[in-house]
Amino acid sequence: MAGIIAVGSLGIVIYREYSTRRVINRLQEMLEEAIRGEFNESEYSEDRISKLESTLADYLRSSALSAENVKQDRDKIRTLIADISHQTKTPIANLILHSELLKESDLTADQRESLTAIENEAEKLRFLVDALVKLSRLENGILVLEPQAGDLSGLVHAVGSALRPKAEGKGLYLHVTDENERALFDYKWTLEAVSNIVDNAIKYTQAGGIEIDFQSTEMFACIRVKDTGIGIAEEDIPRIFARFGRLSASREKEGVGIGLYLAREILSKEGGYIKVRSTPGKGSEFLLYLKKSGESAPAQILQN
Repeated sequence: MAGIIAVGSLGIVIYREYSTRRVINRLQEMLEEAIRGEFNESEYSEDRISKLESTLADYLRSSALSAENVKQDRDKIRTLIADISHQTKTPIANLILHSELLKESDLTADQRESLTAIENEAEKLRFLVDALVKLSRLENGILVLEPQAGDLSGLVHAVGSALRPKAEGKGLYLHVTDENERALFDYKWTLEAVSNIVDNAIKYTQAGGIEIDFQSTEMFACIRVKDTGIGIAEEDIPRIFARFGRLSASREKEGVGIGLYLAREILSKEGGYIKVRSTPGKGSEFLLYLKKSGESAPAQILQN
């Protein structure tokens, strides 16, 4: 009798172990199919699977639907962005073109003033649309930054060459260092970020000028943009990086309040961050930190 009980107990243990392994193997198979994007709920009917497998199947089905919905939403956003970019580019270009043509006409002082206002607003609209399109592509993962090791000196000199005429047009100097500094960065998008910071410095500087140089640490390469502009109060520094964030003291200046936000987003996606030092009436320093290695870094805005 004891032998029969022992054999029966052993059989129960073996059956339970077999059942457990079968369930584990099935769960692993389901997860691997889901990872490959090949999970098919029709292959897991209720009469063939355990409650645990059924629960996992429900979860994977829900996840698959969510992933498909996200993909469809991104496709819609991609189409919308393309439409906005395409449909607004020509009208804005025509506004600017006809403004240029009207300049050659015999206009009164009031008419010329109105024409200048139209021209400025058209340029502002063009920058706004371009910036929003770029930002939407970044935020929705339509565009992915690809940082690569490279020398930053060429990038900062390109920024200086592009924006020096604008600075000199206001009677400002724009000095760029000749130092070499290497980092991991996506050239196109980092150029966009640094250009936005320097352009912002030019807007809010009335006398003196802007310097662009480097400050290096063990883990980061730092591009420093220092100006002699109006400065920023410490409590206002976080606000300038908000979407459409502008300070009351700068309302009369040109701009739409998105350039700094875009710059922050670009550096964040590269694993870098921006640090700001400023004293009202004495100018500001924007320090753009880029990684020297592939290790991750926190995205943040710091102030001293």
